[in-house]
Amino acid sequence: MADLSNLRVAVLATDGFEETELTEPVQALQEAGARVEIISTKSGQIQAFRHHDKGTTVNVDRGIDEAQASEYDAVLLPGGALNADTLRMGPKVQLFLQQMQQAGKPFAAICHAPWELISANLVRGRTLTSYYTIQDDIRNAGGNWIDREVVVDGNWVTSRQPDDIPAFNQEMLNLFAQFTPTASGSR
Repeated sequence: MADLSNLRVAVLATDGFEETELTEPVQALQEAGARVEIISTKSGQIQAFRHHDKGTTVNVDRGIDEAQASEYDAVLLPGGALNADTLRMGPKVQLFLQQMQQAGKPFAAICHAPWELISANLVRGRTLTSYYTIQDDIRNAGGNWIDREVVVDGNWVTSRQPDDIPAFNQEMLNLFAQFTPTASGSR
């Protein structure tokens, strides 16, 4: 298993995230030693969904207003249509993602989360996958959409849906390990 003990991961989420698309990747990251923080557009707790039914709630660690891209080594974007649609419209979310990309930091996005990358104007020229219903959005934003359980393109790993989480988690850990700073702060 990858050693991510020096990695600090921002997980951008809000109400309506797909439960397993947050909880299972976060668990995999934590088991690999990463420090994970839930960043949201709201404070307190955010509500998960299991497709259409309410799931668990998750505590928010920081608001997007307080989060600085320079403080994180990687970003995880869980899906859920309501979650992604809400986050994509936030200028501070867009700026955070743009700054992470400008710094060349790794991204892991699943299901509807590529909507956030589209709204941040980051998809043009990239190859990725997503939930099938947003493939036209990706293509219209200049991306190359592929129907595969996991796609790795440079510093991005993307996946389609909850059934793909085991493969997504493995590729996310592999990708993030390539970007893990050493204890001295260098890569």
